[in-house]
Amino acid sequence: MKRLDFKLKLFKITKVFFGILLVCLFSGSAIAWGGIEELTSPDNNIKVRIELADRIYYSVSANNFLLLEKSYLELRLKDQILGENPKLTTKKRSTIQEQINREIPLKNAVVDNHCNVLLLKFKGDYSVEFRAYNDGVAYRFITNKDDKDIEVLDEAVHLQFPSTFDAVLSPTRSFKTSYEISYVESNTADAEGLEKSTLPILIDSKQRFKILFSEADLFDYPCLFMKGVEGNAMNSTFPKCPIEFGEDGDRSLKIVKEADYIAKTTGSRSFPWRVFMISSEDKQIFENEMVFKLSRPNELGNVDWIKPGQVSWEWWHDARLYRVDFKSGYNLDSYKYYIDFASDFGIPYIIMDEGWAKSTRDPYTPNPTIDLFKLIEYGKTKNVKIVLWLTWLTVENNMDLFKTFSEWGIAGVKIDFMDRSDQWMVNYYERVAREAAKYHLFVDYHGSFKPAGMERALPNILSYEGIVGMEQNIGGGRATTKNNAYLPFIRNAVGPADFTPGAMNSVHPEDYKSTRTNPVSIGTRAYQLALYVTLESGIQMLADNPFYYYRERECTEFITSVPVVWDETRVLQAKAGEYFVVARRSKNKWFIGAITDTKERSFKLNLDFLNDGATYKMTAFQDGVNANVQAMDYKKVTKNVSSGETIEIDLARDGGWAAVIEQVK
Repeated sequence: MKRLDFKLKLFKITKVFFGILLVCLFSGSAIAWGGIEELTSPDNNIKVRIELADRIYYSVSANNFLLLEKSYLELRLKDQILGENPKLTTKKRSTIQEQINREIPLKNAVVDNHCNVLLLKFKGDYSVEFRAYNDGVAYRFITNKDDKDIEVLDEAVHLQFPSTFDAVLSPTRSFKTSYEISYVESNTADAEGLEKSTLPILIDSKQRFKILFSEADLFDYPCLFMKGVEGNAMNSTFPKCPIEFGEDGDRSLKIVKEADYIAKTTGSRSFPWRVFMISSEDKQIFENEMVFKLSRPNELGNVDWIKPGQVSWEWWHDARLYRVDFKSGYNLDSYKYYIDFASDFGIPYIIMDEGWAKSTRDPYTPNPTIDLFKLIEYGKTKNVKIVLWLTWLTVENNMDLFKTFSEWGIAGVKIDFMDRSDQWMVNYYERVAREAAKYHLFVDYHGSFKPAGMERALPNILSYEGIVGMEQNIGGGRATTKNNAYLPFIRNAVGPADFTPGAMNSVHPEDYKSTRTNPVSIGTRAYQLALYVTLESGIQMLADNPFYYYRERECTEFITSVPVVWDETRVLQAKAGEYFVVARRSKNKWFIGAITDTKERSFKLNLDFLNDGATYKMTAFQDGVNANVQAMDYKKVTKNVSSGETIEIDLARDGGWAAVIEQVK
């Protein structure tokens, strides 16, 4: 009888338990205990394991190799910590599979967007969304706090590595940075003392897999920096939101007072994606388009008016022309010469950099040595438009200049010296791009942070600097072939980069010296030509003196034949920090660019991307027989090639190789 009473009591308890469980499940009440969720990529090779405990933890593996172990995420608001003791209410799984036609196709005209999605909703009016692609994973916070503003005090992005991984960092001591930082090779153990690094960061497991860590869909929020902490880990750090400014010269403002929050923003929104681009081969890093896919789509409507292209730039050589019949400088005759040069080679733009205006503070009064309106009219007769340089502060103080510039006939603006990435400044980038778009002007940001998806929503943003570019070789020689060998795998892997290539005076590192009159690049002549194929930018500079381009006509003709937008991109061979070989198609032409670091290299390239049965003519520029000692030495060769053929190319130290392949029958 006692046994029967016990069974009846057990039955009643079990019945009550399952009744409560059913009520929780169907009423949307929070499930208070921890749990495990898993999300895999469409090909099942990448897995995210999410553990709900005192925090939201996640681990990431690729082909069962552990890349991140019990990393965690939190969003700390003024009155709530999202992710602390999470209480799951609902979860939803879905799949995205679509093709996206890019408005400004810097890599591929059509992008395949295929991923699996897990949306976890928690008590407290917030969600966390995970996405798993065949080439990476990403997550973001989403809040649903009606229309009230919220203050974000901090965000915890804690990356825990299972062992010591190598890392390529861009260290900075200050949040005031132009992101023009040379790469530093380190590891996750030695990075413990790292004060902060800008993104992207390249992580190497040393056992096949690499992670490029960055962010996407960055709006109304500060840029993410990472710092090293004990135990093979990294933590996030953010600039505070500035709320009071003081004078600091003609091109910036001094931050006098900061808020105690990193962002004050609308309470119902999605936050930036934290992006892990995962590769088993280095060539996959550059081919990855997760930053684009994760960012919001075009918000400008019809953008047929946006015309990417090349531009002649006078500032790198300080407009010090020679073999001309006029006094060179920032004057009418010199700029007419630049327009003539651009027209001769089909270059659609010239930039008038610092010096075109009488004052850096006044965007409406040209330098008296320049008749800007005569130049604009002269450019029209030559099919060449003008781009004007400005400081960000002048733009901020004269937001109506875009309307005026449009009325004048200006094509775009190069805006400089932001050197910050706090919430205020990120919002500035957006405000400027939107205002410029109203009047059909494009924007090139210098002194800028790295791309993080804003250029997809606002495609009139054609490029950003945020790179150790060739202007660093005016003084300092920091744009070395070693540093450049990381660009396709770090900076240029997340968006357009205005490196400002085109030097016709080439040297090896031991021959480098600083000069403004006749600046030089480090790397061979063929290397410079190859950069026009390897680099991605919606506006691509020709930085050198037009005299040199006229003198080196066959090189200039190749450079100006290279498009800045592409239908298709294929990386042929690659190793981060060492070499990079890429093939790109524009309509029925293929271009190939190859660069190396300080070592000589040889490659065998299979031309299986060409159409079967067709005959092609290949025109190539290769390092000359003496290029190892004389960086200017190159050789132009022409030969017929066909699909499936294998060609061999040789690169000198600091060398390159560039070619165009055209179908002849």
